[in-house]
Amino acid sequence: MISAKKFLSLIGITITLSACGTLFGTSEDISGYKEPRFQNEPPIELNVNKIDIISEFTPSFTRPNVEHLFPISIEKTAELWGQDRLKAADFSSSKIAEVIIKDASVTEEIEESSQIFEQDKVKYSARLVISVKISDPESMSHASTDVEAWRTLTIPANTDIVKKEEYWNSMVEKLFNDFNERMTSEIYQNLNAFIKNKDIEPTYY
Repeated sequence: MISAKKFLSLIGITITLSACGTLFGTSEDISGYKEPRFQNEPPIELNVNKIDIISEFTPSFTRPNVEHLFPISIEKTAELWGQDRLKAADFSSSKIAEVIIKDASVTEEIEESSQIFEQDKVKYSARLVISVKISDPESMSHASTDVEAWRTLTIPANTDIVKKEEYWNSMVEKLFNDFNERMTSEIYQNLNAFIKNKDIEPTYY
């Protein structure tokens, strides 16, 4: 039998572990932000057997790169974009589509004020480069299209972390709104031969 003392000790451990789980949680629980999704738009159906999402981006975790500090990951959002917006629609085909994330970085730059009573500022520059490539192993042919999107944000250097994360979150959302619009147009323009649902009218810019 378990003594009363041991029983109370076990309860204490359980409560402590439960509290730790609530205290630390996931990154989404802590920040309150989630990566934007694109499921409200009709997916682009491609005449391919499958779609692979590949990231060639390796974060350095050292300044001036600060993408790892963002509550929303640009790299993860790019992966979700590929899952939400592109769908394989010909499983008898030998063709393969690849969404290649080449860059998903954010750099930080201090802008010192030349005025005595003016605050220094921090400039954040986000860069997203993605290639959508369709290959046919049988014919050894391929076609691709690339989009490079940017966003910059300048805020006072003494901005607190809560407000800073709000700005970062908005920055990432604007970056992907721009990217999504441009990549959709590029796919319809340059990979039109591989699109099944061509009844969706592209928007050119």
